[in-house]
Amino acid sequence: SNCGHEEHVFGSGGGQKMSEQYGVSVLGSLPLDLSIRQQADSGLPTVAADPDGKIAMIYRHIARQVMGQLANVAAGSSGAFPKITIESN
Repeated sequence: SNCGHEEHVFGSGGGQKMSEQYGVSVLGSLPLDLSIRQQADSGLPTVAADPDGKIAMIYRHIARQVMGQLANVAAGSSGAFPKITIESN
């Protein structure tokens, strides 16, 4: 209802509660933002369309969290996972 104001459309804390219930980590939260759909539909995902924007930063944070979780799992699995490399252009 207010520009730039964060509203919890589905309530707050649900992701955290579910992560605790299932013993997994919350990797991040993305806003419900129309620009995400518009940019993806136009063939230019948010991180490419606005690489320095707030939403792109959130995506990068989540990607880092995923990489960290995979690295922890891979360290104890004797190479059962492929090597994942993220390169920027």
